[in-house]
Amino acid sequence: MDYRLRQLRLEQLQAAVVSYTPLAKRRPPPRGWLKAIREALGLTERQQADRLGIASSTLHKSETAEAEERITLGHLRKLADGLDCELVYALVPRKPLTEMVEDRARSIALQEVSGVAHTMSLEDQRPATDRLRKQLEQRTAELLRGRWSDLWR
Repeated sequence: MDYRLRQLRLEQLQAAVVSYTPLAKRRPPPRGWLKAIREALGLTERQQADRLGIASSTLHKSETAEAEERITLGHLRKLADGLDCELVYALVPRKPLTEMVEDRARSIALQEVSGVAHTMSLEDQRPATDRLRKQLEQRTAELLRGRWSDLWR
C-alpha cells in the first residue's frame, strides 16, 4: 500500500477515535455500569431479571462479571439493551496513532544510525552531531515510506 494512502487511513482512524479520549480517562463505577444504571433507575435485581426473561441469579452473575471485566461484549450488549442503553466500545490509543508509527520508525532509525556511528567512533571517524541528526531524519522518513509492518518485527 502506498505511503500516502496508509497515512490517510491512519489519520482518518485517529480522527474517529479522538472523540473517545476523554472517556478513556474515566473509570466505570466500582460495582459496574449495569448495576449502577439499574439501581439509578430504581429497578431491583428481580425486576430487571424479569424484564430480560432471565433468572435473578443470572443477572447477579452478569453484573458481577461486568464489574470484574469478565463479561463478553455480546452479553454486555444484550444487558445494556435491556436497560435501554447503547454499548459503546472503542480502543483509545494512549497517544495519536500517527505518533506511534513515527516514534517506532524513529526508534529503529536511531538504533541503526547509532550503531553505525559507534562503529565509526571506534575507527575515530564519528560523523558530526548535525550529520547524525540529518541521517536520523532521513532514515526515519525512509522507514515511514516503507512497509509499516516491518516496523513491528
